[in-house]
Amino acid sequence: MFSVIALMVIVVLLISACGSGGQNSNSSQTQNAQSTSQTKDDMSRFDEEIAKGPNGETPTRSSEINLTEEDYAKLREGKHKAALIWAGSGEWYNALTEGAKEEFEKMGVKIVAVSDAQFDPAKQATDIETALALNPDIILSLPVDPVSGTRAYQPAVDKGVTIVFADNGVNNYRAGKEYVSIVTGDHFGMGRAAAELMNEAIGGKGEIAFIYHDADYFVTNNRDGAFKRAIQKKYPDIKIVAEAGFTQENATGEVASTILTQHPEIKGIYVAWDVAAEPVVAELRAAGRNDVKVVTHDLGANNDLDMARGGNVCGKVADMPVEIGRTMAKLAGYKLLGKEAPPFVVCSLIKVTRDNLEEAWKKSLNKELPEDILKALGKK
Repeated sequence: MFSVIALMVIVVLLISACGSGGQNSNSSQTQNAQSTSQTKDDMSRFDEEIAKGPNGETPTRSSEINLTEEDYAKLREGKHKAALIWAGSGEWYNALTEGAKEEFEKMGVKIVAVSDAQFDPAKQATDIETALALNPDIILSLPVDPVSGTRAYQPAVDKGVTIVFADNGVNNYRAGKEYVSIVTGDHFGMGRAAAELMNEAIGGKGEIAFIYHDADYFVTNNRDGAFKRAIQKKYPDIKIVAEAGFTQENATGEVASTILTQHPEIKGIYVAWDVAAEPVVAELRAAGRNDVKVVTHDLGANNDLDMARGGNVCGKVADMPVEIGRTMAKLAGYKLLGKEAPPFVVCSLIKVTRDNLEEAWKKSLNKELPEDILKALGKK
């Protein structure tokens, strides 16, 4: 009798166990499906994420900033004047000026000053004072330093000048109060695009180095951070084995030399921007490491020539300074017309490889490629 009862108990337990196992299996499959769906949703949100402004402002796409023919006609009646007060000089700033000039011509706005602060906060403060003597109604500017900029721009604020910033804001200034808006590139998008280029360049797997801008700087911090997050989230077979920061762009060669010594296995190096990548490329050449691929941001003749020749530089991400300049001018028009302006506006980007280098220069800088680069591409 005991044996029969024992046998019945065992059968019941086995049936129960089988039933329970089936439930666990189904539950596990459901959880896995939910997890996969959640991962896809998270990745989709990550891919679409746009950087907020320096004060947490919600971004607006530049395509939404427009003026009507009636708006242009009203602005032409005002016979306004503008000063362009930039942090630096070069192709990017020239394109910024060109975009603003193109839009101001439609608005009948006369540009009375264009200045280059040479990345010196004291010089930029002097540039502002000099420009104010010409009584501009509008100042378009890229601040060198958000801290000292608070004092530097105050005379313009006190005079009621319409101020629109590029890339960076100024500490303790608020959109719609001291300035109209900040216009910049899609920093998160640029970082993600750089990660895509790195993935393509090294075949989807391998070790890389990450050379970032080690300073509190809104644009580079966003781009660098987005690149790193994208590598970690989207490309599990790519490992960042070396990270190093820099503050002086001419010091990156030493950084690269140390990385190559400690991690000779690397297949790629990310560098925060184009000019900072030049010493890295020079170090790779000196070391005979033509196999190491470099990805960076912004266009520039030296590294673009290296790319055209099939060298180390294999990919770049560029924003649209002409578009940024146009949008800044339009937003100044918004203010003069009494139209409400969004506080933070983001412009588009372009991924650049050897195949579309010529197109990228036209789209981003509104310029033809230099002749030596065209020759290297076999187009001259």
